[in-house]
Amino acid sequence: MGLLSKIFGKKNVEERQGEPDMMYVSNEDERMNWAIEKANLTLWYFEQSLENPQSYQVYFSIKVKIIDGENGEHIWLTEPHFDAEGNLYGTVGNEPVDVTTVKLNQKIGIDRNLISDWMILENGRLIGGYTIRAIRDGIPNEEKSAFDSGIGLYIDEGVDHFKADLDTPEGAILSLEKAYSQKNLDAAIACKDFKEEAKLMLSSTSMPQDEEIIQQMAEVLELSFVNNLQEHGFPDFTGLQSAFHREPIDNHHYIITEICWFPDGGKSIQRLNTFKSDSGWKVLGPVNEN
Repeated sequence: MGLLSKIFGKKNVEERQGEPDMMYVSNEDERMNWAIEKANLTLWYFEQSLENPQSYQVYFSIKVKIIDGENGEHIWLTEPHFDAEGNLYGTVGNEPVDVTTVKLNQKIGIDRNLISDWMILENGRLIGGYTIRAIRDGIPNEEKSAFDSGIGLYIDEGVDHFKADLDTPEGAILSLEKAYSQKNLDAAIACKDFKEEAKLMLSSTSMPQDEEIIQQMAEVLELSFVNNLQEHGFPDFTGLQSAFHREPIDNHHYIITEICWFPDGGKSIQRLNTFKSDSGWKVLGPVNEN
């Protein structure tokens, strides 16, 4: 039985003769919406890896939404490839349930805007597979081991390949870590917003938030940031692998949990405030857990 025949995107469990149970997660589900968004934000890594696969990378597959009139179904494709214009082609990897326009093992081409997930196995570890993770996150902890065994995958926090830019809060954090590793003070400062950090700090106090006080605190925060790097040196994030979780506070303020794996085997978790400014996402200070 193939791996993809075990993985479906459904919420209630249906039993079909000769096939495994399948689990359905509604498209309206918050976890699934974020999973699809995350898959598209990190799709560049899948495309790059597909074009130049490494020896430790196997089982490239991609998930797309097939539309059949008023019906739609998310289906995995095996043997995926993109043409020069970025159009996607692949082979239907699981038996459709809600659509009749495609069938198992059919080779199809489809608009890349209908991509909803991707996955690679790297040394037996699931990379991507965000909709699979969303399904797994929705089941009780005591059933997760059985879920993993049932689909035959090693599922941990994964590694999220966001681009290191200011287009996403995760990318802003990666950009800051890149600046640290390159010992580039100007680039590190560009990833910060000390004025918003000052506002955030003042919001937890009884101090007035007038413009003068905010500006003074922002200057102190920037000076402290620079002095700390000059006195203690830049942290080195070379070779770091990270997984991220979002907690939106509002449209401009996200708390991001970053799970970090270091080349020496060390692991750490940090929770950071991020802010969407006019020039992109910026990293504020760590979350005050008190």
